[in-house]
Amino acid sequence: MRVIIGGAGRVGIALAKALAKEKYDLVLVDNDSRAVANAQSLDCLVVNGNITSRETLLEAGVNHASVFVAATPSDEANLIACSIAEHAHEAEEGEDALTSICRLRTASYVEEYAKGHLLEWAKVDHVVNPLHGAIKRLNAGLRSTELEEVIPFEDEAYVIEFDIGESAHSIVGRPLSDVKEDFVHGLPNIVGVKRDGQRSFIPNDDSVLEVGDRLAVAVIGLDSFNPALITFGHEISYFPEEPRVVIVGATSIGTKMAKDWLEHGASVTVLERELHLANKLAGSKTGGNANIDVIHGDHLDRSILEEISIDQYDVALSALEDDHANIAAVLMMSDLGVPHTGLMLYDADLVKVTQRMGISFAVDRHRVAVSNILSHVHRSLSGRYALLAEVPNVVGITLKVTERAKFAGKQIKDSNFPDWMRPAFIKRRNLSGAWESIEPKPDELLLENDRVVLFCLKERVADAQKRFKV
Repeated sequence: MRVIIGGAGRVGIALAKALAKEKYDLVLVDNDSRAVANAQSLDCLVVNGNITSRETLLEAGVNHASVFVAATPSDEANLIACSIAEHAHEAEEGEDALTSICRLRTASYVEEYAKGHLLEWAKVDHVVNPLHGAIKRLNAGLRSTELEEVIPFEDEAYVIEFDIGESAHSIVGRPLSDVKEDFVHGLPNIVGVKRDGQRSFIPNDDSVLEVGDRLAVAVIGLDSFNPALITFGHEISYFPEEPRVVIVGATSIGTKMAKDWLEHGASVTVLERELHLANKLAGSKTGGNANIDVIHGDHLDRSILEEISIDQYDVALSALEDDHANIAAVLMMSDLGVPHTGLMLYDADLVKVTQRMGISFAVDRHRVAVSNILSHVHRSLSGRYALLAEVPNVVGITLKVTERAKFAGKQIKDSNFPDWMRPAFIKRRNLSGAWESIEPKPDELLLENDRVVLFCLKERVADAQKRFKV
């Protein structure tokens, strides 16, 4: 299957690397000669040209493609490219239907897609706007200072990533089959492990963990974060049920951050320099919530921060457009006594830097975008496809249980899942029709139409699909 990626920036390169081991016929297109030169080491065809040019798209083989991804920094270029790609594919009588995936940032374009208009006038099948997912990751990741990454899988399901702590004496140095016997209610579900100097692996009963191993653990509910951390040798910090949160910036991002925290029982204060933005938020439905205060003022003015008693807040976030301005804002609040600080960053290289600065948790927006795009590229899946941030080469995929699968109607323990494939969650509709997440315990039945979120190495994705008869 040919996949054409328009744009060899951070998202395009990361997307090509993620797909490289799955035997796709990949083509990367960009008109920046430096980006093209940087992409030459990838296992794909690289075309130097403009993705809004019909000639360039034909050179990339759009008539033979099954998927076209427009992932440049320009919304307008991405929209035009999707439209031209679809028309060129039809005009050249493409072999398969073309699925177009468009990365967009502008809220009005995203709204156009939500109303069904983009499919009509721009031929866009799927839009990727990772803002909502990034906010969910950020707000969940701030629950503990020990987490390296949080990946939401909807319906209260999460995968959290962290290192094994020094005090996990009862866990390390023993086969996991022995360790499991110590836990009446079950050992937390480890779906991936990365050890320094070694390749990531899916643990089995014979695996032996070591202090310092990086783990990916599947949990259900925010309240499950701390028990998992304690199990693997971490001293947890207290996080209140109704935290006080200060957000710098009444931007669209800041407004969405505030809304999410309000829904989780927090009281929120938003600081905004621009009067019109402060007034806009104050006059909105979110601003009308009894638990939010919108203050017009400079977040770098210590007198304002002292006036709101900044040292009494639990969480500080910044929602400005500039990464460095965001970092400066939360560092100042950290210095003034706020224990939990968080950021959403455009520059992936700054994520690790901010951790060394003492900032509690940062989210790489590009990584979220790549995961969202991958879910649409893998059209045969029934839900999310996600990369693990700190356990490379291990991915999460969602597969549907059909009557053709040999394990339909059987318990997990009788399903004969191989060691290289670890179920993380079972997604099932409840009596009210809503999806819920269920732990894949050995005696849990797998029913027809369940969705199973499982983890495996990238190169085994096709093998996992075969077992589910996809």
